[in-house]
Amino acid sequence: MSITAALSQYAARTPERDALVFEDERICWRLLDHEINRLAGFIVAAAPAGGSVALHLPTGPALALLFLAVARAGREAQVFDPDWPIEMTRAIKARLSPDLLVSFDAGLSGGNAVILADPTIPFLQVASSLGVVTAAPACTEPDALLPFYVGFTSGSTGIPKGYRRHHHSWTESSRHDAVEFGINADDVIVAPGTLTHSLFLYALVHGLNAGARVILCRRFRPEAVVRLIEAERATVLYGVPTQLQLTVKAAGDAVLGSMRWILSSGAKWPVGERAPLQRLFPNARFAEFYGASETGFMTVAKADEGAPENSVGRSFSGAVVTIRSRAGRPIPQGKTGYVFVESPFLFMNYACGDADLLRHGEAISVGDIGFLDPQGFLHLVGRASRKIVTSGKNVYPEEIERVIERHPMVTAAAVLGAPDRSRGERLIALVQLHADAVVTGAELIAYQRKALPLYKVPRVYASVEEWPLTRSGKTDFERLRHAWITGAITAGLP
Repeated sequence: MSITAALSQYAARTPERDALVFEDERICWRLLDHEINRLAGFIVAAAPAGGSVALHLPTGPALALLFLAVARAGREAQVFDPDWPIEMTRAIKARLSPDLLVSFDAGLSGGNAVILADPTIPFLQVASSLGVVTAAPACTEPDALLPFYVGFTSGSTGIPKGYRRHHHSWTESSRHDAVEFGINADDVIVAPGTLTHSLFLYALVHGLNAGARVILCRRFRPEAVVRLIEAERATVLYGVPTQLQLTVKAAGDAVLGSMRWILSSGAKWPVGERAPLQRLFPNARFAEFYGASETGFMTVAKADEGAPENSVGRSFSGAVVTIRSRAGRPIPQGKTGYVFVESPFLFMNYACGDADLLRHGEAISVGDIGFLDPQGFLHLVGRASRKIVTSGKNVYPEEIERVIERHPMVTAAAVLGAPDRSRGERLIALVQLHADAVVTGAELIAYQRKALPLYKVPRVYASVEEWPLTRSGKTDFERLRHAWITGAITAGLP
């Protein structure tokens, strides 16, 4: 099946039921299927079989409809980030050579570009704004192994890495997702992040495939998320930890009893920080995923399954996780090595950008380092690419960051390696403190010594007031590193 095959079935069964909501805009199943068909006809005429369409649009009805239409047309949607600098956008376009570009930016006009002057228009105006004046016959659903999506993640050279997926990888993800969470047509899913983030794009596709109503936001605003959950009686919430924490803060003393699943991804949920979520969503189960753009789901940690707080859970349904050497040799249980996964959710290949992937047979590794405990729970140590070698010892900064972030005065931490003549590299800890918090470097050192050997404890500390995040809600380590190197951040705690 393709990712859009089920949509016409729901249009026939429950034609007037709401399928998709964008804050104050909504569309029923009948009209959603109709508009996707109209736009798919436009795509078929503009891009040849096997072709591609670059979508350079902010999150809104137009991006959602066009993405689904490109998939139904059997073409590949390349979802560009509208926040990229214009020169980066042009460089990625030149590398991928899409047959059609749909953009909101007049600076990209010319050639095969179509400019959508107002990308925030309602669902029923998208097709006419692109010059589509007639209805199109229903498209034949594409083959499951055709590529439908190129998403982008940060590359080590600064140029985004484009990863390519076929329909089968996401329809299989949906099938096993149903085993884990049982999302169905009775659910109302809130996915409040940008559709350039694959988590929220997948939430859209999976929700529609399940027949659920999907609620999206043009941009993340925690107050709006609380309002939408309450107004729509939402039952499933996707988010990255920072978004979920901001939503809890915005809710105040509210209690949202309709929620049955909180699904977190993108970063490890802070240890000991689940109680505020439970107060806001008293009837919800909590789960967090571990995976990567290239792998899809790898593990899941459900709060009621006994996963250790420091683990990222057990293998997701359909996935086989193993620990191996870089060369692919199996490593005994409890020993640290590269995390490999084999599953039907894996990506096809890289469309552009640097590739640091490891392969062993059908299994791949994105370079994460970890171990499996006797119960089969995966524990991550760090990322091979972030490894710091100090005094001849390998240190993974993620382990140190998790310890520092457990300190009651600290809200975020990042550990960097700086050149050192005697040690090779020395450890630098950048921290963000709670408002009005005061803590000394000596106090942080003493706190870490309870959990870490001395060689893993940084001696240099600096406070960062405005903590930089990527669009996916993760710490932006490159911006922090640049700020430290250029002197924008200086050593010392207030």
